[in-house]
Amino acid sequence: MTARRREMMRELGLAPRWRLRAKSKGVAPLPPIPAGSTSTTEPALALDERTTQIIRMDWPQLKESVAGCVACPLHRGRNKTVFGVGDESASWLFVGEGPGAEEDLKGEPFVGQAGKLLDNMLAAIKLKRGKDVYIANIVKCRPPGNRTPESLEAAQCEPYLHRQIELIKPKLIVALGKVAAVNLLRREASIASLRGKVHEYRGTPLIVTYHPAYLLRNLPGKAEAWVDLCFAVDTMRGLKSVPAAAI
Repeated sequence: MTARRREMMRELGLAPRWRLRAKSKGVAPLPPIPAGSTSTTEPALALDERTTQIIRMDWPQLKESVAGCVACPLHRGRNKTVFGVGDESASWLFVGEGPGAEEDLKGEPFVGQAGKLLDNMLAAIKLKRGKDVYIANIVKCRPPGNRTPESLEAAQCEPYLHRQIELIKPKLIVALGKVAAVNLLRREASIASLRGKVHEYRGTPLIVTYHPAYLLRNLPGKAEAWVDLCFAVDTMRGLKSVPAAAI
């Protein structure tokens, strides 16, 4: 490792850690819906109808709707929905893929090892969870076995995330990983082709970097993520220098 890379690792508060890989337990299937059962929550609506309702919701209504959502099969395997957390008028919005096992239990995004790394990444650019920062995911229920959310699942959750973005009005969105990036940008592309550029999500500037879970498995990627974070800071600095009326 070069001296420059070691310096960047220190900026992120990171050091290589070696752990025994746990034996794979396989992916648990979603539990079946019992025959003849009925849900105590509202029945799933057509996406267009749901979207029309969601775009009118304020924060309390939105949180209540997410908590009772049965729009896709992911609700059958969840413990808790993971709405999002942070400053509801934040300048920075970080969007990940979906909840993992710990997030599913606690109902908060990025609380496991990937969350600790994200907190270190924020600290490296003088940010802090909850202070001018909001954190959310593409889907709000855990996919079984932490698999990638399917397109239908992401589509059913997208109105919720879009409404959160409308309410927060962030100056900059940071997409954490390919799943977040391709869903927000609505196009298939590699992380390599998306990094280092300013994109847009419905008029809001957006940049792309690696998901913290990927960085835990790929130490060299942390140096590239540091470059992305510096790019994000420079981008935000430029956005804050522009008068609000000109944005």
